[in-house]
Amino acid sequence: MKYFLCLGSNLGQKGRNLKKALAMLKKEGIRIIRLSSLYQTEPVEIPGQSWFYNQVAEVEASLSPLELLKLIKKIEQRMGRKDSLQKTSRKIDIDILLAGEKVVRTRKLVIPHPRLERRNFALLPLSEIAPDVVHPVLKAKIKDLAKKSGDSSVVRKIE
Repeated sequence: MKYFLCLGSNLGQKGRNLKKALAMLKKEGIRIIRLSSLYQTEPVEIPGQSWFYNQVAEVEASLSPLELLKLIKKIEQRMGRKDSLQKTSRKIDIDILLAGEKVVRTRKLVIPHPRLERRNFALLPLSEIAPDVVHPVLKAKIKDLAKKSGDSSVVRKIE
C-alpha cells in the first residue's frame, strides 16, 4: 500500500535526523518512492520552540496502517522521542498523512491525518510531490487544499 508520511524535527541536526529516520524506515522494508524538498517551518501550536525541518515521503509498505504506526513509534523511540501528549520539541516526529484512498478511524489512528487540511507544513511538501492526489474524505485535490488552508504560518523551501 502507498502511504504519505510527514517527517519533522526541531532538535539537534534536523536534516540529519530526517535522513536517519528515512534510513531506518528503509531498513525495516519500507520502500521510499518520492521525497519532497526540505522545508523550514514555523512551529505550530507550540510557540517559542525552535523552527522545524519538515519533509513528506511517499512510501510503499506491505504493512497495515496500524502496523505502520507501530513501526513509526518504534523508530521515534529509538531516535530518543519520549511518549508525550504534550506538544514539545522533538528530534523526530513522523505522521501518517494518507494511506492510499483508505479512511481509518480508530482510537489509536485516524487517516487521513485529522488536521492535514489546516497545516501548511504538511500540505505544501505533500502538494509538491502529489498535487493531484485526492483527499479521501474531503474529496479535494491536495494542491487545492494547500491553496485554501487558511494557515498563515511560515513555510520555506530550503532544499
